[in-house]
Amino acid sequence: MSSTQGGSHSLAFRVMRLCRPSFQIESPLLVDPIDLLTGEDLFDDPIASSSLSRLFPSSNLTNNKSNESDLSYRHRFQLQNPSDSMGLSGLLVLPQAFGAIYLGETFCSYISINNSSEYEVRDVVIKAEIQTEKQRILLLDTSKSPVETIRAGGRYDFIVEHDVKELGAHTLVCTALYNDGEGERKYLPQFFKFIVANPLSVRTKVRIVKENTYLEACIENHTKSNLYMDQVDFEPTQNWSATILKADEHHSEVDCSTRDIFKQPVLIKAGGGIHNFLYQLKQSSDGPAQIKVEGSNTLGKLQITWRTNLGEPGRLQTQHILGSPFTRKEIELQIVEVPSVTLLEKPFLVRLTLTNHLDRKMGPFEIFLSRRDLQEEKAVMVNGARTLAIQQVEALSSVEFNLNLIATRVGVQKIRGITLVDHGDNRTYDPVPDYEIFVDLD
Repeated sequence: MSSTQGGSHSLAFRVMRLCRPSFQIESPLLVDPIDLLTGEDLFDDPIASSSLSRLFPSSNLTNNKSNESDLSYRHRFQLQNPSDSMGLSGLLVLPQAFGAIYLGETFCSYISINNSSEYEVRDVVIKAEIQTEKQRILLLDTSKSPVETIRAGGRYDFIVEHDVKELGAHTLVCTALYNDGEGERKYLPQFFKFIVANPLSVRTKVRIVKENTYLEACIENHTKSNLYMDQVDFEPTQNWSATILKADEHHSEVDCSTRDIFKQPVLIKAGGGIHNFLYQLKQSSDGPAQIKVEGSNTLGKLQITWRTNLGEPGRLQTQHILGSPFTRKEIELQIVEVPSVTLLEKPFLVRLTLTNHLDRKMGPFEIFLSRRDLQEEKAVMVNGARTLAIQQVEALSSVEFNLNLIATRVGVQKIRGITLVDHGDNRTYDPVPDYEIFVDLD
């Protein structure tokens, strides 16, 4: 972390980043004791190798049965113990550099103010702030309770923390107001600069399949450490509900209950590892008169939490994810329910809902089955009166009714051409989308 300081002062700040250590890894180098005395070529001579085996009975040549008949010693680098492959010495390494700081992490710093003069300083007021392009955040202020004294050669230490929520350049501003050895009141400012990078990139795709909306989120790891995703949840807006879709897994009931308690995190490897998440979104309706606002295509946002190899946490929230915009329907006619079994030439009822999304009464209405091609014989027709009259529908409300139909062909057929006419506004609406049914024989 770079710092700037001006003038001559008795005090000086030192800033160190507090972060967890890393494992010390040593690549194992397997050596046989005989190699210290002889060369590898000596084992090409059977007589010499047998003589040395009597001199060094504890060597790998005699201990390893697979090597007793292998005079070329091609197995000398085989691991004799599974722990040899780990390379972990059991030691931890303290950070040797300031390291990278990423968005969503908690910046923790150990700050020491040192008195390098030969005199005691008094009434020290210390402030520590984080300054970004958008704001200035106070981390520490001892104005109300100044440090009484810092002796010559002594120091005063403290720790500050800050949740990193902005990208780009940051400055840790440390200031001290104190009385030096001569009683003069002095002001010491020091500035420590660092850059905050983005640990993840989140790419989303929204796809609409029939009446279902699917959200795919691809998360890529840009850090130099493996990230273990504790939570990747999609928080939908008020008009939507979300369900995460996962691959089918076959586990025992005990495993299922264990997974509910101990949720295994998702690993995204360092340096460009990716993982995809898929969510199914559905529009939630509190009532039949739900209002669809024109252009309201906000789906929600992702909440992401993770931990690094040694458990350091991080948390990010994406911006609002937008779906395909839709226009408001003033009057909406929908097929709600059809019978599970439809028989040939047997009347059946189809339940429909007519919704008025406006803030005024609409109607009266008339419903009928239009014929797009007069020469075409319909597979599904109205049974009885060709038109159905509906009285006025109140503002922001709906009505349900049944339409009596009959099928004239077997197999997969379509209910098509259900058309709505508003006699109040003298307007004909688009037909209801085709609805497939299966017609069976008696």
